[in-house]
Amino acid sequence: MGVLSVSFAGTLRNLGPSRLAPIGLVMIGLVAFFVYMASRFTTPNLQLLYNDLDPKDSGSIVAKLEGMNIPVQIKGDGTQIYVPGDQVAKLRMLLAQEGLPRGGSMGYEIFDKTDGLSTSSFVQNINLVRALEGELARTISSLGPVKSARVHLVLPQREVFSRQKQEPSASIVLQMRSGRLESSQVAAIQHLVAAAVPGLKPTQISIIDDKGTLLARGGGDESYSSSLSSAEEARVSLERRMSGEIESLLEKSIGPGKVRAEVTAEMDFDRITMNSEIYDPESRVVRSQQTEEESGQSQEGSAGGTVSVANNIPNGAPAPGTEAAGSNSNKNNRTSETINYEISKTVKQQVKESGQVKKLSVAVLVDGTYTKNDKGEETYAPRSEDNLKQLESLVKTAIGFNEERGDVVQVVNMQFVSPVTSGEGVSSDEAAGGMMGFSNAEIMKLVETVVMGLVGILALLLVVRPMMMRALEPAGAGGARIARGGGLPQLTGPMGGGDGGGDMPEMEIKNSELEEMINMKQIEGRIKASSLKRISEIVEKHPEETLSIIRTWLYQGKRDHNE
Repeated sequence: MGVLSVSFAGTLRNLGPSRLAPIGLVMIGLVAFFVYMASRFTTPNLQLLYNDLDPKDSGSIVAKLEGMNIPVQIKGDGTQIYVPGDQVAKLRMLLAQEGLPRGGSMGYEIFDKTDGLSTSSFVQNINLVRALEGELARTISSLGPVKSARVHLVLPQREVFSRQKQEPSASIVLQMRSGRLESSQVAAIQHLVAAAVPGLKPTQISIIDDKGTLLARGGGDESYSSSLSSAEEARVSLERRMSGEIESLLEKSIGPGKVRAEVTAEMDFDRITMNSEIYDPESRVVRSQQTEEESGQSQEGSAGGTVSVANNIPNGAPAPGTEAAGSNSNKNNRTSETINYEISKTVKQQVKESGQVKKLSVAVLVDGTYTKNDKGEETYAPRSEDNLKQLESLVKTAIGFNEERGDVVQVVNMQFVSPVTSGEGVSSDEAAGGMMGFSNAEIMKLVETVVMGLVGILALLLVVRPMMMRALEPAGAGGARIARGGGLPQLTGPMGGGDGGGDMPEMEIKNSELEEMINMKQIEGRIKASSLKRISEIVEKHPEETLSIIRTWLYQGKRDHNE
């Protein structure tokens, strides 16, 4: 053991600082590499548990996970929590049982910690409003485009002996994930909140986004901007529907992906109501008819006769002893007829609804035809004019072309750029999100492991091994080569077969002679002056090699002595 330690220490001393420095750097790099690999494979694979958390929810979740002795990593200023990947689903279910995360707002669980006996009605009302706001915020945040929401409710209390009643109102602030909500989605949120709060009308709800854009104006009827938005959506919907119908129709003949249609519609959204009354003097109709008939009879008596009560009683008999007076009778008959005629009248009410199409402009782009030559290469050929006219006729029929209103249809043939299919070069397993039953994350981890292993092996073979061989070569092979005469003149003596005063050609020795080892015991004590001079020149030109040879001799002599 002592000999080995002395040999290793001597080898290090022979290398020198200039060679030990790169070897040390390489060794440090290898140690760091293997430490990283060991930590990489021993550290559990962490995956995202929750994202965009409220700081309060994040603290509650971390405390709960640490109590369960589960490794946790926090990123994104506390808004992201990472846990081992094989426990993500289980932890989400366990935390859901605890009501976490709460979404940064308090819901009806606010009443779980209140004492009903010591709580005033004012506090109860405030808690009710907070609970409603929190529950509505959670519901709105569950929508896909919405990242988070805050709801503010104004629920006025009716004052005693007051006839005036204030209507409730609400305001909502939305933080979007990307883009902005459509008017139909904004209206859906308004009706959702209005249905959850008693007495609240959708028109009393104001909605803005995180950029300060007014999405819905509260405090009255729907604004003019809302009506404009609805009209714009109706126009866009019509254009998309007609474009899809044209593409679907032409793809049956041209082929899928070889036609593109764009439709621009000019629409009239004015609603017109027309009331008209039409009289026809040529046509008369009896409206009413009335007939009256009158008949009468009158009598006139002559003067004279006895005046008595009996004579003056109507239909009374004359008094005895008297005679009836003479009389004249008159009869009158009258007939009248009234007929009312009505002139024929037609009352017409015509309502012209909004959304009438005023003009359609259609642009259709179609691809040409492709044929294969003898080499199997596809050659593009444009479509004929007759074919384009047929396609144009189909488009006009499909959209209900009306030349009187100025409709325009243009069909153009141009070569399409070859699309790159998503499945090209990808197997069915990879397209499904994995391969051979492994997930993408597992595949990436395996690939990373293989790559890091190959890098380590290449570093050992291409960097470390050559450096170590070059660094250790002078202490062994280089010294032996000089001692054997390889590359340098050999020492000459009486048994060496060479003349000390010879020229340079005499120094050239055959390869078989260079490979022979020198037996130091056969060298005589007498050495020529030319040999000493030559050795001196060799030492001056190669001091490091000479020193290495001497150390090797000393080490070999010491080892032979010990043996």
